[in-house]
Amino acid sequence: MIIDVWSDVVCPWCFIGKRRLEKALAGFAHKDQITIRHRAFQLQPDAKIVEPTHKHLAEKYRMAPEQVKEMQANVCAIADGEGLCYNLDETLSGNTFDAHRLLLWAATIGKQDELLESMYSSYFEKSRPLFSHADLVSVAVGVGIDADKVEEILLSDAFAQDVIADRNLAEQLGATGVPFFVFDMKYGISGAQPLEAFTGTLEKAWEDFQAQIVQ
Repeated sequence: MIIDVWSDVVCPWCFIGKRRLEKALAGFAHKDQITIRHRAFQLQPDAKIVEPTHKHLAEKYRMAPEQVKEMQANVCAIADGEGLCYNLDETLSGNTFDAHRLLLWAATIGKQDELLESMYSSYFEKSRPLFSHADLVSVAVGVGIDADKVEEILLSDAFAQDVIADRNLAEQLGATGVPFFVFDMKYGISGAQPLEAFTGTLEKAWEDFQAQIVQ
């Protein structure tokens, strides 16, 4: 059974949602028969510059700096509850198109989940950007991927259409934001819902999956 996960590497709720899904799978008897597939979803597909996240949020939501700080502190507290140590004060915002292209390519060499985990940790826990080729080469090398091959992918247009196709499919399925989880293309979870939502949906999707096999 396949669980498709639409996310963006600069979305704090996506890393939290990833952890909750992993916790649900950890207690699932058939977890070895589940495949997790990353799907690309850019929160800022038109972004042309890299800027401080707090500045971007203040302008986007028309919030005062103090409100942004309070909002980010709340997210950090929730992340802490999932065993994550967010540091959002110095993060930057920008275009994640190349990061997604690299992640989709990483799936072809069996490194997608490892690279995604490293991207999340680098960005949210270490405040490292993920927007330039140098940024992406550094994080990829950290999980054992050859730097020259990463550069080759980034300098090409490889997986560009796949990133766009993923976004279009998410919209067709009714997603307006991320994280967005789809179990066997039948059951969806929008947002980083509580653990119970993941365990319940996982069990239901598995029952249907098994019923199809019997038929």
